[in-house]
Amino acid sequence: MASLRVVPSASHRNLSKRMLTSSAGSRLLYRPHTIITQRNCLRPTSNDAKAVNCPDNLGNSQRMYTLRPYQADSVKAVVHYFRQHSTPAVIVLPTGAGKSLVIAELARLARGRVLVLAHVKELVEQNHAKYEGYGLTGAIFSAGLGRKETDQQVVFASVQSVVRNLSEFQNQFSLLVIDECHRVPDDKNSSYQKVITHLLELNPGMKVLGLTATPYRLGMGWIYQYHTRGLVRSEEPRFFRDCIFELPIHYLLDEGFLTPAQLIDTPVMSYDFSQLKPANTGRYRESELDLVIEQSQRATPQIVAQIIELAKARQGVMIFAATVRHAEEIYRLLPTEHAALVIGDTPTPERDRIIQAFKQQQIKFLVNVSVLTTGFDAPHVDLIAILRPTESVSLYQQIVGRGLRLAAGKSDCLVLDYAGNQYDLYQPEVGDPKPDSDSEIITIPCPACGFNNNFWGKLDANGFLIEHYGRRCQGYFTDDETGEREHCGYRFRAKYCNECGADNDIAARICHECDTTLVDPDKKLKEALNLKDALVFECTDMSLKVHKDAKGKSQLQVTYHGQDAVQVHQFWPLNTPRQKQQFHDQFVRPHLADKHRPFEAATPAKVVDHQHRFRPPLFVIARKSGRFWTIRDKVFADEFASPIDVHLSNRAYTIPT
Repeated sequence: MASLRVVPSASHRNLSKRMLTSSAGSRLLYRPHTIITQRNCLRPTSNDAKAVNCPDNLGNSQRMYTLRPYQADSVKAVVHYFRQHSTPAVIVLPTGAGKSLVIAELARLARGRVLVLAHVKELVEQNHAKYEGYGLTGAIFSAGLGRKETDQQVVFASVQSVVRNLSEFQNQFSLLVIDECHRVPDDKNSSYQKVITHLLELNPGMKVLGLTATPYRLGMGWIYQYHTRGLVRSEEPRFFRDCIFELPIHYLLDEGFLTPAQLIDTPVMSYDFSQLKPANTGRYRESELDLVIEQSQRATPQIVAQIIELAKARQGVMIFAATVRHAEEIYRLLPTEHAALVIGDTPTPERDRIIQAFKQQQIKFLVNVSVLTTGFDAPHVDLIAILRPTESVSLYQQIVGRGLRLAAGKSDCLVLDYAGNQYDLYQPEVGDPKPDSDSEIITIPCPACGFNNNFWGKLDANGFLIEHYGRRCQGYFTDDETGEREHCGYRFRAKYCNECGADNDIAARICHECDTTLVDPDKKLKEALNLKDALVFECTDMSLKVHKDAKGKSQLQVTYHGQDAVQVHQFWPLNTPRQKQQFHDQFVRPHLADKHRPFEAATPAKVVDHQHRFRPPLFVIARKSGRFWTIRDKVFADEFASPIDVHLSNRAYTIPT
């Protein structure tokens, strides 16, 4: 019998509260206001905040909402930020957090005109309805909704309709709000960027705010550069500079704002997608997905049969398929009169009819392929079946989130994962595709600044770290006087510059300090192996001792040990300032394990006493000089792009994949 794992877990309650983050600061964009909150509403009975009658500042009675505590906090974070900054910002709220209500509150409070953009008409309509719930009137500009109005202070619009009618938007807006802002690309020719450019030309001081549950784009990475809790998400500038508020989904679960999920650990059968790697776009190739499904011909009928059986006591079922062909197969196995299929090519009128029928519970099973992960709200859904691999933690959480909204007569949501995704609702987002099926999210503290980084990595059976895939510390520092930000310079994997000693990203070709061309370690090894008089070996150990030269003076002897009793020695006299500087540049810098703890070589004996602070190279490259070998180069493990297991054999080396 399948085992059930119920979330949320009480063990995560304190963690979730600590992870609620926001930022402060401020310049006047919003009028003075009071945000109405209900702090004791920890077990709400409806999906969004409650509607209440409250007097406004003019003494009129109008319909308003009671914001949940985190909604009020997110609004305050935006107001504070834009009073101090003009750079575009993001707030991250998971599925079911009530983004529409946050947008409505911001639009209500804003001075000047506000434009709220979305990519689908459903979101335009939903955001507009929440705003008018305040008793205010908002305009709609959306061809899909049959309305093109711009005469109100707040306009809710679809980006496609606006970009085709920029001449209709000649008045200034003080605030642009973009729902599902992870869809905003860097491409200046995109619809979003054309609209933004046009509006900024009219008002260079316009503020831009994005809201999303998944703050990254596949193939690009994080959509913002800095996080409010001192975290660098991207070394490259992004259109959205700062994430100023983020709410983890497990906070909503722990506090009862979402329906608990029951995760089935052992479904009847599953697909094995573990060998697939995402393409450069960050997505899985459809042809490879179809091949895996085709090789599991007996799995789909049994999986669908189990879904039908478990759905007997359920109100609404959403099935997420891997490909169009896969979705069509699933649909054929479901009871036709109670099922429907939505794919990217489904005509809009038919899609609207299907979604409406599903929301009204006229049909029970809704199959889709990557089209209902955002902008879809059906609170009665209480069974989610995942028959596809998900490329990220957030995408998995967003899919599951389709079934976590509160609804009458709904006590939980059953989640069936037939694709071995191995994510859960409490995992933080890393932002990079999962390197392999054995990887998990690991917290790695930075030895330089102490920031706790989340990287993909591997643990052994006892929970000890085997390896991780992090490159550079994600922490940053802010200058109290200038407000300038500096990224922590510590690199877990780096390409060392032999000229100036600087650490560079392992993918860098030019040193960021001295502009020297950096040699790729792979190329370095291959070139050395092609030389007839070169010795290339894996360094298994490194030992240091004090040695007397021919004149009886002390010098440092470094011995690099390899397999089959291979040994190569290197001698370092430390008598003059020039000799000490040469030793520092060519030995201390590349070998020092913790580069943020400086080391000054006074004498050979002192170096030997501190030899535990120096790391051996992965490879040693030596050339014949008379009767002896002279070391020409060394290659360290962190020069490679990812953790590797390298073997030298017959003057060639291999990196197993």
